[in-house]
Amino acid sequence: MRLIKNARYLFLDRDGVINVRLIDDYVKRKEEFEFLEGSLEAFKIFAKYFDKIVVVTNQQGIGKGLMSENDLEEIHSYMKNEVELAGGRIDEVFFCPKLAKENSIDRKPAVGMGLKARKLFREIRFKDSIMVGDSLSDMVFGKRLKMHTVFIAPSPSKARKHPKRIDKVCNNLLEFAKYIENEKNI
Repeated sequence: MRLIKNARYLFLDRDGVINVRLIDDYVKRKEEFEFLEGSLEAFKIFAKYFDKIVVVTNQQGIGKGLMSENDLEEIHSYMKNEVELAGGRIDEVFFCPKLAKENSIDRKPAVGMGLKARKLFREIRFKDSIMVGDSLSDMVFGKRLKMHTVFIAPSPSKARKHPKRIDKVCNNLLEFAKYIENEKNI
């Protein structure tokens, strides 16, 4: 198996990985977007080690009419700006506004957002990529594209249910960033 430390491209889910996930709700305005502790510091580390950093996020709050694409763009603009101010970067954000019942090719665990990322950044090779997420759909998305998968799970018991789909488990994004930093410097 390829070593995770050799990966050059990073794919990240958003809610529950970068920012606080709102239980039974959606981040609908930038004022509701709260970075998880350590995630900004993690991006500063990632910027040193990854050629491309891409966010892939399901956002069915748009499909439900709870927010508009303009609202989401404002949230993502804020997120990217704060990451840059902290010394990191996000090269692109892809999102799927479709409802789960629509079975869109772009909605994770389907691979459409990954294919769009590779179309935009032709140098991306999925076998040299890592998908970081906090849900089974993130892990399936990554494995379907032959990526390494990292599960963000403050509670390890959640990760034990799907060991074949998960290459590494971390408590949070900063823990994963420090792992990468250590691995790349060996």
